[in-house]
Amino acid sequence: MTDGLPRCLTILGSTGSVGTSTLDLVSHHKDRFQIAALTANNNIELLAAQARRFKARFVVTADEARYADLKSLLSGSGIEVAAGREALLEAAKRPSDLVMAAIVGAAGLAPTLEAVRRGCIVALANKETLVCAGDIMMREVAAHGATLLPVDSEHNAIFQVLDRTQPETVERIVLTASGGPFRGFDQRGMERVTPAQAIAHPNWDMGAKISVDSATMMNKGLELIEAHHLFGMPQEQIEILVHPQSIIHSMVAYVDGSLLAQLGAPDMRIPIAYALAWPKRMQAPVSRLNLADLAQLTFEKPDPERFPALSICRDALVAGGCAPTALNAANEIAVEGFLAGRLGFLEIAKLVRQIVESFDWPTPNSVEDALLADEEARRITRDALSTALQQA
Repeated sequence: MTDGLPRCLTILGSTGSVGTSTLDLVSHHKDRFQIAALTANNNIELLAAQARRFKARFVVTADEARYADLKSLLSGSGIEVAAGREALLEAAKRPSDLVMAAIVGAAGLAPTLEAVRRGCIVALANKETLVCAGDIMMREVAAHGATLLPVDSEHNAIFQVLDRTQPETVERIVLTASGGPFRGFDQRGMERVTPAQAIAHPNWDMGAKISVDSATMMNKGLELIEAHHLFGMPQEQIEILVHPQSIIHSMVAYVDGSLLAQLGAPDMRIPIAYALAWPKRMQAPVSRLNLADLAQLTFEKPDPERFPALSICRDALVAGGCAPTALNAANEIAVEGFLAGRLGFLEIAKLVRQIVESFDWPTPNSVEDALLADEEARRITRDALSTALQQA
């Protein structure tokens, strides 16, 4: 895509929802992209199929126990195969024009940093990278001249309508939220929520963890922290607004009273396509909006009583230091506990708040420091969860 040449891609997390959507777009523009590397956790059957179809040069499974299986699946293909944490880092270091950073959770932090240090374009679909180590990551982006393109639909929308040449003219940014599947539930109804209900998002097709985060609105709180780092906006100038139709993906308010919004169907291929083609645009096989058919778009403020995750995230951002790192780690463990049937839906936010308010750890000065804090917060959360189950 540069001077008529194909853009070379690395996809970290190619078997997840963002990774598969990225490759779907690539399949519609085969002449515009080449695949340098693909990585996945342990879905090696899909990973191998992707590697063969898109002629990847280097393929990595994070699970070292699956190396032999992946090697066998790709036998005779000529594709280089590796496994483990160091191999993930190697995939991020390999030459490519753009890295799609789509590994879910804190596991994506170190590989994303390696991509940033190459000074390439990094399409960021891993919000935990900025939640866990936002200050560190943004310093690295500046130091290495990398370009960070947000892929989350909300941040991508802001990126599209934000006048970065005149930051002083921005009054506030508005992150929209679908409200999840339980927006109309009362407290008693939310107490009985099951994992199956929580992962059935009304608008978006996402993985289980992200779907639960959407249901608790923790996802929106994490996005608030991400927006703070991406756009240099203090938390008091970041508003969250529930918009059930998920058509307006976010807005930017300016000092002259203008409110600019980006609209589109709730399809992650739209922001992914924007990132893949940036600074140009490309065709995407997605539904086009028909505003007459939509008839109306509605908005409401989120209920802080039923969705306490939002205030937990704001408090963590204000506290700074390791509070956001502990927040993310505790939430991942709490969601795991909920999906395993060990924790009630409303207990997720309670456990996260408990860990964030009690976590005492030095402010991280490096990604390694952040990962150590993340590991400790996970250990404490698991212990707290086990203790609560024993007392139940």
